[in-house]
Amino acid sequence: MNQNSERTYVRPIGTILVAMLFLLPIFIVLISSVKESSEILGDPAGIPTNPTMQNFANALNPEKSDLLAGLQRSVLVTIVSALLTCLLSAGLAYTLARSRTKSAKVFTWILLAGFMVPGQVLLVPLVEVLRRLHLLGNYTGLILANIAFFLPFGVFVFTRFIRGISRELDEAAAIDGASKSRTFWVIIFPLLRPATARVLIFLGVWIWNDFLAPLIILGPLTGQTVITGLFYYVSARQVSDYGTIFAYMIVASLPILVFFLALQKQFISGLTAGATKG
Repeated sequence: MNQNSERTYVRPIGTILVAMLFLLPIFIVLISSVKESSEILGDPAGIPTNPTMQNFANALNPEKSDLLAGLQRSVLVTIVSALLTCLLSAGLAYTLARSRTKSAKVFTWILLAGFMVPGQVLLVPLVEVLRRLHLLGNYTGLILANIAFFLPFGVFVFTRFIRGISRELDEAAAIDGASKSRTFWVIIFPLLRPATARVLIFLGVWIWNDFLAPLIILGPLTGQTVITGLFYYVSARQVSDYGTIFAYMIVASLPILVFFLALQKQFISGLTAGATKG
C-alpha cells in the first residue's frame, strides 16, 4: 500500500521537475527582456528590480534593429514555403498512395531516402543549381529550396493518412464522373485536415527557425529573415545590450507561437489519429 502511494507521487513530481527544467530557459529570457544589461550580468536568473520596456522599444525601432523588416520577410517566406510544400506534397502523396505500380513504390522509397539526408549536405549542390538559374540572393530561390528540403516529409505524413482512407470514396466519385484531381481536392483533401495541420506546424517551425539556408541563399547583408537578422544584429554590430537582444528573441518567437496555437486543436487530433492507425 505504501509502495503504491509512493509510486503515485513519483510520476507527478518527476513531471514537474522535467517541466521546470524546460521552462527555466524561457523564464530567464522573459525576465531578462525587462532588465538592464548590468542587472542581467549581475544576476541572470534574478527577478528584475526595476522592470523596463525600453528593451522592446529598442528592438522595434527600425533605426536600431531590423526586427520589423525581418519579421515581414520571415512571414512571407514561411507562409509561401509551407503552403506550397503542403499542397504539392498532399497531391503527390495521393498519387503515390493510390498507385499500384512498382514505379510508384520505387519513387516513394527514393523520396523517403531523400528525407533521411541532412539538409546541410544538399545545400552546396542546391546553391550551385540556384546560381545557374539566377535565383541565388532572392526569395524565390529560398522558397524553392525550402520546398525541395521539406517535400519528402510532407509526402511521408500525407501518405500515411491517405492510405487510411477507403478507396470506395474514389470509386464512388469516379462513378459520378469526377476526375482524379477533383476527387482529391473536393473529397479526399478535406479529410486530411489533421495531417495538414501537422505538416503546416512542423514546416512553419522549421522554416521560421532556419538559419543556414537563408544566410547562404539570401546572403548575410541582403534581406535577412528574423533569425539571420538577429545573428547580424549581435555579431556584425557587436551589440552588448543584452536586454534588447532578449526582447528581440521574444518578439521573433511570437508569430510562430500564435501560429501553433491557432492550429493546436487540429495538430492534437492529428497525433491521436496517427497513434490509432496501426
